[in-house]
Amino acid sequence: MADYARQFDFLVLGSGIAGLTFALKVAHAGSVAIITKKSRAESNTNYAQGGIAAVTSEEDSFESHVRDTLDAGGGLCNEAVVRGIVEEGPARIEELIQLGMKFSERESHGHRELDLGQEGGHSKRRILHAKDVTGREIERALLTAIATHENITVLENHLAIDLITTAKLGQAQANAGAVAGELACRGGGGVAGFGRWVRLLALTLARPTRWWRLWSLAFRWCWRTARGGG
Repeated sequence: MADYARQFDFLVLGSGIAGLTFALKVAHAGSVAIITKKSRAESNTNYAQGGIAAVTSEEDSFESHVRDTLDAGGGLCNEAVVRGIVEEGPARIEELIQLGMKFSERESHGHRELDLGQEGGHSKRRILHAKDVTGREIERALLTAIATHENITVLENHLAIDLITTAKLGQAQANAGAVAGELACRGGGGVAGFGRWVRLLALTLARPTRWWRLWSLAFRWCWRTARGGG
């Protein structure tokens, strides 16, 4: 292997909530490289100012959240998908808290509780937030977890150029369903200018997944790096 080539089991393009979460999920199974165009914190997630809608109060219910979502969707939502997202919401919130996410709290009858907000389309208070910088707090918690994992490497200031799969090279793959091969990158050290090959077994294009309902105003701020590459 050439001295400019590095080999990983998993490659993630993007360092937002989807990419960082996926990296943490698979790092136990092999080495992971996260490629990001600028610094590791520069993502749409980092600029999201809204909150996350999830059923975390005894006064709320899955059925109420599903009904609100379907009503707001005006007939465009797939009910099975909506129900799946809603019912998995509390587990995803707990996962973020376990990773160190600090949601805003308030004092209530002598104890602390989540400071739930109510936004348009919601009949109950179910919006969890971290002041007005929810995305930045999520990014902070995930990056902190990433930094302590020895199987995860973040390549900042790198731009993916081309995915050269084994199929393109005419090489048979034992697992026909796997994406394997090499990725040509450009960048490193804060300046673009040299090529790098990353050999991999699996590739993930990291975009926000269906498990996270995060309302973002990031498009106003992240335009220098948000290229619509997903």
